Amino acid sequence: MTNSNWAIDPTHSEIGFKVKHMMFTNVSGKFNVFEATIENENDQFETSKISFNTDVNSISTGNTDRDNHLISADFFDTENYPLLTFNSTEIKKINDGLFQINGDLSIHGVTKNISLEAEYSGLMKDPWGNTKAGLSLNGKINRKDFGLTWNASLETGGVLVGEEIKLTSEIQLIKQ
Repeated sequence: MTNSNWAIDPTHSEIGFKVKHMMFTNVSGKFNVFEATIENENDQFETSKISFNTDVNSISTGNTDRDNHLISADFFDTENYPLLTFNSTEIKKINDGLFQINGDLSIHGVTKNISLEAEYSGLMKDPWGNTKAGLSLNGKINRKDFGLTWNASLETGGVLVGEEIKLTSEIQLIKQ
């Protein structure tokens, strides 16, 4: 048995999300500063232990005013909670290339166990001889579960910001 260590390749990875705006369109965003470490046995994904964090101040939705509101005390309150973290607790193989990753997600001082669907693309060597692995991650959380409760009522009914957050990430790992 050989233990392998992996790191996220930030130049070939994207950590993103989508949320309903005004009840009928999605606004997308991403985090630009993040890191992850993965340890596994014999390069087998299902044996992995994943530790991930992102600097919430690196949020980007394509609108500076919105980004500044998101890092304020109304939402993430990055002055008190600058990091979003995830630590896996279990990885289950669903079928070839499809896994369920369970783990603890911490946002805004609140930690909840969540599940992510992971599409594992396998291993490949890049042109410089580095071993790489690819993942597509998807999941959903309710922002209110993490104390992110700010909202505004709309004159026509409904609210400005949806509760459900869709998590979408494209990850490329590099073997250390």
